[in-house]
Amino acid sequence: MTIDRLRTDYQLGTLSETDVNPDPVKQFDSWLQVAIDAELPEPHAMTLATSTVEGRPSARIVLLRGYDERGFLFFTNYRSRKGRELLNNPHASLVLFWSPLERQVRIDGTVEKVSAAESDTYFQSRPIKSRLGAIASDQSEVIADREVLEDRLREATEKYDQDNVPRPEHWGGFRIMPTAIEFWQGRRSRLHDRLLYTKTENDWQISRLSP
Repeated sequence: MTIDRLRTDYQLGTLSETDVNPDPVKQFDSWLQVAIDAELPEPHAMTLATSTVEGRPSARIVLLRGYDERGFLFFTNYRSRKGRELLNNPHASLVLFWSPLERQVRIDGTVEKVSAAESDTYFQSRPIKSRLGAIASDQSEVIADREVLEDRLREATEKYDQDNVPRPEHWGGFRIMPTAIEFWQGRRSRLHDRLLYTKTENDWQISRLSP
């Protein structure tokens, strides 16, 4: 079968204004817990889209590491491509897609660096090899070969006490503070349900979008 012939007729669920929580973060929590309970692989994986100041976009998969009324949290190397773009143009979009549930969530918002204390706490919770890897890797930079990376990891392993690996200053968290969150439920004949929460001065407004 050729790619132009691939079709899926979504029919697992519906999404109604009367069914959703008026708070989009609570609604997100409800959907994420369903994805976790369904034992989907990496239900916290999300596409992060960033852009240069000139408007050149880029996207990649990152892992959601926390969320609350303040926003959605992930961690990275601040010197990486996404880190540099977010520091220079603090706007981003997130997409989480749970194919077996026929659901998608899109999040648009502004971006802030989290506090050093918050980054320290998360960094120390990571497995030792992940902490050493953050020190060894100059993320997004060109290297000659794999051996360069292995050598740097070996040096970091020899240098640091494994019970006390410090967080590099160039590594930490970003928080996406949402201005809009869209919940998408697949429906038959491509007539999907789309509910958009838009941030107002004091609350959230819910609108239905045409598919």
